[in-house]
Amino acid sequence: MSTHHPIAIIGAGLGGLTAARVLRVGGVEAAVFESEASREVRTQGGMLDIHEENGQQALRAAGLYDDFRAIVHEGGQAMRLVGPDGTVHVSHEDDGAGGRPEVDRGALRDLLLDSLPDGTVHWGRKATGARALGDGRHEVTFADGSVITTDLLVGADGAWSRVRPLVSDARPAYTGICLVETDLFEADSRHPRSAALVGGGFFICLGHERGLLAHRESDGSLHVYAALKADEGWPDTVDFGDRAAAKAAVLAHFEGWDEGLRGLVADAETITPRRVNALPVGHRWDRVPGVTLLGDAAHLMSPFAGEGANAAMFDGAELALAIAAHPGDIETALSAYEMALFPRGEASAAESADSLRDMFDERGLETMIDFFTARPVER
Repeated sequence: MSTHHPIAIIGAGLGGLTAARVLRVGGVEAAVFESEASREVRTQGGMLDIHEENGQQALRAAGLYDDFRAIVHEGGQAMRLVGPDGTVHVSHEDDGAGGRPEVDRGALRDLLLDSLPDGTVHWGRKATGARALGDGRHEVTFADGSVITTDLLVGADGAWSRVRPLVSDARPAYTGICLVETDLFEADSRHPRSAALVGGGFFICLGHERGLLAHRESDGSLHVYAALKADEGWPDTVDFGDRAAAKAAVLAHFEGWDEGLRGLVADAETITPRRVNALPVGHRWDRVPGVTLLGDAAHLMSPFAGEGANAAMFDGAELALAIAAHPGDIETALSAYEMALFPRGEASAAESADSLRDMFDERGLETMIDFFTARPVER
């Protein structure tokens, strides 16, 4: 037996939650279905810089901008760019004037969740498939055996979306870059060398077609990404369950680098590999009645331009505003939304692809020095 929902959003990430919240502000209710068992089941990742032109606009549409400002990580827009020998080439303190304040991803997700009525998000509902029923209606099946039908199906379910196949055959492809995430907790007291190296905000070290990127988290920890050019199968050759062996495998890519920099991996208390995948730049689809995509489901891109979360939130807000602007006419709303989505998503994906190329070519450090010294940094 199935349950019917006029609007069903698959995925309770930042984009899906923003869509649900802006719809509610406009007097429209939506149901959100999320594979995770609860909001507490896992940490939500590191810091995000929320951009004036998209992420902050989405929060204004959601009526949450002032609440967002209250959870901003003060000092988080500081930036430091370093070479493999430890030389600091660019350093900017956070003077409060930048347009991309930093916020903890988990705190931002909590803000969106708390803005929705209890029961809006249906937890533990992992979508396993979706199919068209005709006349713009769709059916979604879940791993727990439950089934829903809906008049409007929104795929906000990320890189490996179960909704995307309804509109597109495109699949994410490996970019050639693997990120290995590490954490150093209570950095000031337990890892003072690393804390001093990273500083109070965002840290970048590039050289030899690889890099170390780090954030100072709001809880005082350091969240680090070791970025490597590697074969897609490389993570499978390393036992990441053996922390010492995994660290050694990663550090082999950073031979000859300053020991303080190597400490961001050597002293880490967690270590997790993540392949960087992306959809083709310019991904789009023909209008399919009753279904659309947003965020990574629509335009998965590498994280190196900082656009992913911002673009997803803006997509969610724009979709909700289009629906509110065309009451009772979903197809006109979706056509208007996608007409703006496609060029916007293409521009963001192209910027992200350019950033990935520039950061990890042979002149990556020089390119970033030129970039950050050519104009005031906004992170």
